[in-house]
Amino acid sequence: MKICVFGASSDNIEKIYFDKTEEFGKNIARRSHTLIFGAGAHGLMGAAARGAEKENGDIIGISPSFFDEGDIIYKKCTELIFTKTTAERKKLMEDMSDAFVMVPGGIGTYEEFFEVLALKQLGKHTKPIAVLNINGYFDKFEEFMLHTLNTGFTTAEAKAGYKMFDDSAALLEYLEEEQGKNKK
Repeated sequence: MKICVFGASSDNIEKIYFDKTEEFGKNIARRSHTLIFGAGAHGLMGAAARGAEKENGDIIGISPSFFDEGDIIYKKCTELIFTKTTAERKKLMEDMSDAFVMVPGGIGTYEEFFEVLALKQLGKHTKPIAVLNINGYFDKFEEFMLHTLNTGFTTAEAKAGYKMFDDSAALLEYLEEEQGKNKK
């Protein structure tokens, strides 16, 4: 399975986020899955890639070509694909992936997550979406999502379009089960 991971590009975050995301990358590779990500060398994108690399996993990085300067790009990808725009990057990540996972991040991470969630709600894909809630980072996010449901701004079906996990092994089991359902 090709698992797309959305996450922070910043290095200015606590060590626990790096450790848990690197472990998640290792678990992706240990289970013979492929990591697809935005090709960033820093932040949690880089941590996921380093984890997958340590377990000899396949890593597909997708980046707009204007990021290919200095040390922005994770150069040890199995496959590195450059696009002209960030919109093309997201479209390719969405099309190539069998599942999506959001790890802690900021505005760009949320934007990528909400796009695949909205597309799922609109019936444009049935791919599983999960959130890895490291160190309680997404507790307030989940509270907000429940608020949108309880106030009528989203439906129960839309809210059920993703699952949240504190444990990366349980998250991967969920993705594997859901992918099995999609293949039937």
